[in-house]
Amino acid sequence: MARAALQLLTLLWAVTRTSTQTRSSCSVPSAEQPWVDGIQAVMENSVINSTFPNPSILIAMNLAGAFDVEAQKLLTFDLMASDTADLTAGQLALTIMALTSSCRDPGDKISTLRTQMENWTPSSLDSYASTFYGPSLAILALCQNNPETTLPIAARFAKTLLANSSPFDVDAGAVATLALTCMYNRIPIGSEDGYRALFSQLLKKIVESISTRIRDNGIIGDIYSTGLAMQALSVTPERPNKQWDCQQTVDTVLDEIKEGKFQNPMSIAQILPSLKGKTYLDVPQVSCSPDQEVQPTQSETQPDFPSPVPTSASNITVVYTISNQLRGVELLFNVTISVSVKKGSVLLVVLEEAQRQNPKFKFETTMTSWGLEVSSINNIAGNVNDKTYWQFLSGKTPLIEGVADYVPFNHEHITANFTQY
Repeated sequence: MARAALQLLTLLWAVTRTSTQTRSSCSVPSAEQPWVDGIQAVMENSVINSTFPNPSILIAMNLAGAFDVEAQKLLTFDLMASDTADLTAGQLALTIMALTSSCRDPGDKISTLRTQMENWTPSSLDSYASTFYGPSLAILALCQNNPETTLPIAARFAKTLLANSSPFDVDAGAVATLALTCMYNRIPIGSEDGYRALFSQLLKKIVESISTRIRDNGIIGDIYSTGLAMQALSVTPERPNKQWDCQQTVDTVLDEIKEGKFQNPMSIAQILPSLKGKTYLDVPQVSCSPDQEVQPTQSETQPDFPSPVPTSASNITVVYTISNQLRGVELLFNVTISVSVKKGSVLLVVLEEAQRQNPKFKFETTMTSWGLEVSSINNIAGNVNDKTYWQFLSGKTPLIEGVADYVPFNHEHITANFTQY
């Protein structure tokens, strides 16, 4: 009985502390709110046509308050029925958080993730800090489920990060901050003081690293990493030495939205919670009724934004080039093909048609936090340690949307270029 009482007190204290810290000192002016609602509508409209259910989008919908309840329920049920056998720790963590934010029981996904993290080890102490993105999401999901059983896993993870000498990129640092803040806020009563000191020391290191990436206009890293960084800096108990002007960041992001920078559903899912005054720490506090009846249709519940124009069934021609000119890579090539696809098809359809016509265009994909990613073309695969990846360009301009989202136009020249970052 005493143990249960202590656990209850710990939970109540953590919820109070978390809800207090997640309220940032900045907000979207009411006159600018339609711009935020507009990108949310774009994100929600992507659900129906998406090939793969994206848990990050469902998390954002639930935190922001979904306009399209039909899409919300469809995405929830798709994630509940999805096969998680081949998911990475990060992908599984996002699925768990998405279901939790939908008031659905993740079931044995929790124990699967816990086992993965109990067996997790970095490839080396000098692993690129970006490789900690997925494990950080895993710690966050486990913390929200049961901080007491997660404590030893989180402590081992924190010690690994402290020993790592590679600088944190903004995305990985932000998610690690959210995970460690969750643990810091929910350390069970009676635990050793050393845990709090450990998490505090690492949080200080990470937020200082993130703060060095704050630009003069308030953007943190780049425009697409800013959303997660805003979440992290708004909740961390360790403040960076460099002052952060949250309102300036919000105002700059709004300017970027007006310029059309946020059209990719995943980029919207990353920025939307912060613009709604929410963070991933709010996932367990989302209020919802899992068995509610379907609400009015999308046209009645969504703001009045133009709907996408129906596409014609006529075909278009896309010129597609695959190129690998990196020295040190065994197979060098530069091959071009022209393919015909239905107007309105996404780039993935172009790749599939090219692969059907010519085996040199064979490709493989992996599901990432940003959606479907092309990991290999013509048997040449990207490698984190070598910092290589397949970059897609329209002409000479890099695409900001993924292959499952970008819609090519007639006679467009798309190039997949094997490159380094």
